Amino acid sequence: MESSLLPIGIVTVSDRATSGVYEDLSGPAIREVFTQWLATPWRAEYRLVPDEQPRIEAALVELADVQRCPIIVTTGGTGPAPRDVTPEATMAVCDRVLPGFGEQMRAVSLRSVPTAILSRQLAGTRGSSLIINLPGKPGAIAECLGAIWSAMPYCVELLGGPRLAFTESAPRYHRPSP
Repeated sequence: MESSLLPIGIVTVSDRATSGVYEDLSGPAIREVFTQWLATPWRAEYRLVPDEQPRIEAALVELADVQRCPIIVTTGGTGPAPRDVTPEATMAVCDRVLPGFGEQMRAVSLRSVPTAILSRQLAGTRGSSLIINLPGKPGAIAECLGAIWSAMPYCVELLGGPRLAFTESAPRYHRPSP
Protein backbone atom coordinates (compact mmCIF):
# COMPACT_ATOMS: atom_id res chain seq x y z
CA MET A 1 0.00 0.00 0.00
CA GLU A 2 2.80 2.42 0.91
CA SER A 3 4.27 2.29 -2.62
CA SER A 4 0.90 3.19 -4.18
CA LEU A 5 0.87 6.51 -2.31
CA LEU A 6 1.91 9.65 -4.17
CA PRO A 7 5.60 10.32 -3.45
CA ILE A 8 6.46 13.86 -2.35
CA GLY A 9 10.16 14.67 -2.10
CA ILE A 10 11.36 16.53 1.00
CA VAL A 11 15.05 17.47 1.07
CA THR A 12 16.62 19.18 4.06
CA VAL A 13 19.96 20.78 3.19
CA SER A 14 22.01 21.36 6.33
CA ASP A 15 25.59 20.65 7.37
CA ARG A 16 24.67 20.88 11.05
CA ALA A 17 21.60 18.64 10.91
CA THR A 18 23.49 16.10 8.79
CA SER A 19 26.32 15.98 11.35
CA GLY A 20 23.92 15.73 14.31
CA VAL A 21 24.66 19.17 15.77
CA TYR A 22 20.92 19.81 15.85
CA GLU A 23 17.69 18.13 14.87
CA ASP A 24 16.14 18.89 11.50
CA LEU A 25 12.96 20.85 12.20
CA SER A 26 12.31 22.17 8.69
CA GLY A 27 11.80 18.80 6.99
CA PRO A 28 9.16 17.81 9.57
CA ALA A 29 7.55 21.28 9.16
CA ILE A 30 7.15 20.59 5.42
CA ARG A 31 5.69 17.16 6.17
CA GLU A 32 3.21 18.75 8.60
CA VAL A 33 2.03 21.31 6.03
CA PHE A 34 1.45 18.63 3.41
CA THR A 35 -0.33 16.46 5.99
CA GLN A 36 -2.67 19.35 6.84
CA TRP A 37 -3.30 20.55 3.27
CA LEU A 38 -3.03 17.57 0.92
CA ALA A 39 -6.04 15.20 0.78
CA THR A 40 -4.49 13.00 -1.93
CA PRO A 41 -2.93 9.97 -0.18
CA TRP A 42 0.83 10.56 -0.16
CA ARG A 43 4.12 9.49 1.37
CA ALA A 44 7.23 11.51 2.13
CA GLU A 45 10.46 10.64 0.35
CA TYR A 46 12.76 12.34 2.85
CA ARG A 47 16.42 13.12 2.30
CA LEU A 48 18.90 14.90 4.60
CA VAL A 49 22.02 16.15 2.83
CA PRO A 50 24.90 18.50 3.67
CA ASP A 51 25.42 21.86 1.98
CA GLU A 52 27.36 20.28 -0.89
CA GLN A 53 26.15 20.94 -4.42
CA PRO A 54 26.88 17.42 -5.81
CA ARG A 55 24.98 15.79 -2.91
CA ILE A 56 22.00 18.14 -3.33
CA GLU A 57 21.94 17.54 -7.09
CA ALA A 58 22.09 13.76 -6.58
CA ALA A 59 19.15 13.85 -4.15
CA LEU A 60 17.04 15.97 -6.53
CA VAL A 61 17.83 13.78 -9.55
CA GLU A 62 17.03 10.59 -7.62
CA LEU A 63 13.71 11.99 -6.34
CA ALA A 64 12.71 13.24 -9.81
CA ASP A 65 14.01 10.48 -12.07
CA VAL A 66 13.87 7.36 -9.87
CA GLN A 67 11.18 8.05 -7.26
CA ARG A 68 9.08 10.05 -9.77
CA CYS A 69 7.99 12.66 -7.23
CA PRO A 70 5.70 15.22 -8.90
CA ILE A 71 6.63 17.70 -6.14
CA ILE A 72 10.07 18.01 -4.53
CA VAL A 73 10.51 20.61 -1.82
CA THR A 74 13.89 21.60 -0.40
CA THR A 75 14.58 23.54 2.77
CA GLY A 76 17.80 25.31 3.65
CA GLY A 77 20.81 26.58 1.77
CA THR A 78 19.08 29.52 0.07
CA GLY A 79 20.90 32.41 1.76
CA PRO A 80 23.98 34.36 0.67
CA ALA A 81 26.53 32.42 2.78
CA PRO A 82 29.29 30.68 0.81
CA ARG A 83 27.94 27.17 1.58
CA ASP A 84 24.34 28.08 0.64
CA VAL A 85 24.25 26.33 -2.75
CA THR A 86 20.74 24.88 -2.95
CA PRO A 87 19.63 27.27 -5.75
CA GLU A 88 22.74 26.46 -7.77
CA ALA A 89 22.10 22.72 -7.37
CA THR A 90 18.46 23.19 -8.34
CA MET A 91 19.32 25.22 -11.44
CA ALA A 92 21.92 22.61 -12.46
CA VAL A 93 19.34 19.79 -12.54
CA CYS A 94 16.29 21.69 -13.82
CA ASP A 95 15.07 21.87 -17.40
CA ARG A 96 13.34 25.19 -16.72
CA VAL A 97 13.34 27.78 -13.95
CA LEU A 98 10.01 29.27 -12.80
CA PRO A 99 11.03 32.64 -11.30
CA GLY A 100 7.53 33.61 -10.17
CA PHE A 101 7.60 31.09 -7.32
CA GLY A 102 10.70 32.63 -5.73
CA GLU A 103 9.43 36.15 -6.32
CA GLN A 104 6.14 35.37 -4.59
CA MET A 105 7.80 33.67 -1.61
CA ARG A 106 10.15 36.61 -1.08
CA ALA A 107 7.30 39.11 -1.40
CA VAL A 108 5.31 37.34 1.32
CA SER A 109 8.34 36.89 3.58
CA LEU A 110 9.33 40.55 3.27
CA ARG A 111 6.11 41.53 5.03
CA SER A 112 7.44 40.04 8.28
CA VAL A 113 11.23 39.76 7.88
CA PRO A 114 13.28 42.55 6.29
CA THR A 115 16.19 40.17 5.64
CA ALA A 116 14.00 38.05 3.34
CA ILE A 117 15.52 40.11 0.53
CA LEU A 118 18.64 37.95 1.03
CA SER A 119 16.77 34.76 0.21
CA ARG A 120 17.49 33.08 -3.10
CA GLN A 121 14.55 30.66 -3.20
CA LEU A 122 13.51 29.49 -6.63
CA ALA A 123 11.55 26.78 -8.37
CA GLY A 124 11.99 24.84 -11.54
CA THR A 125 11.05 21.70 -13.38
CA ARG A 126 12.90 18.49 -14.11
CA GLY A 127 10.89 16.27 -16.40
CA SER A 128 7.51 15.90 -14.72
CA SER A 129 8.74 17.11 -11.30
CA LEU A 130 8.25 20.56 -9.79
CA ILE A 131 11.20 21.44 -7.53
CA ILE A 132 10.69 24.24 -5.01
CA ASN A 133 13.36 25.77 -2.73
CA LEU A 134 12.06 26.95 0.63
CA PRO A 135 13.97 28.80 3.35
CA GLY A 136 15.53 26.83 6.19
CA LYS A 137 13.58 28.50 8.99
CA PRO A 138 10.75 26.17 10.11
CA GLY A 139 8.41 29.09 10.80
CA ALA A 140 8.69 30.28 7.20
CA ILE A 141 7.67 26.93 5.66
CA ALA A 142 3.88 27.31 5.87
CA GLU A 143 4.08 30.99 4.98
CA CYS A 144 6.09 30.35 1.80
CA LEU A 145 4.16 27.25 0.74
CA GLY A 146 0.92 29.17 1.33
CA ALA A 147 2.19 31.95 -0.91
CA ILE A 148 2.64 29.62 -3.90
CA TRP A 149 -0.05 27.02 -3.19
CA SER A 150 -2.54 28.63 -5.57
CA ALA A 151 -0.34 27.86 -8.60
CA MET A 152 1.25 24.59 -7.52
CA PRO A 153 -1.54 22.12 -8.43
CA TYR A 154 -1.98 23.49 -11.94
CA CYS A 155 1.77 23.46 -12.50
CA VAL A 156 1.90 19.80 -11.44
CA GLU A 157 -0.91 19.01 -13.90
CA LEU A 158 0.81 20.91 -16.74
CA LEU A 159 3.90 18.76 -16.15
CA GLY A 160 1.82 15.60 -16.59
CA GLY A 161 1.38 14.92 -12.89
CA PRO A 162 -1.76 13.95 -11.01
CA ARG A 163 -4.74 16.12 -10.20
CA LEU A 164 -4.21 16.78 -6.49
CA ALA A 165 -7.00 16.98 -3.91
CA PHE A 166 -6.83 19.29 -0.92
CA THR A 167 -8.33 19.56 2.54
CA GLU A 168 -10.63 22.36 3.64
CA SER A 169 -7.75 23.89 5.63
CA ALA A 170 -5.51 24.25 2.55
CA PRO A 171 -5.03 27.67 0.99
CA ARG A 172 -7.11 28.40 -2.07
CA TYR A 173 -5.77 27.10 -5.34
CA HIS A 174 -6.52 27.98 -8.94
CA ARG A 175 -7.23 25.79 -11.94
CA PRO A 176 -8.13 27.66 -15.12
CA SER A 177 -11.42 26.74 -16.75
CA PRO A 178 -11.10 24.28 -19.63
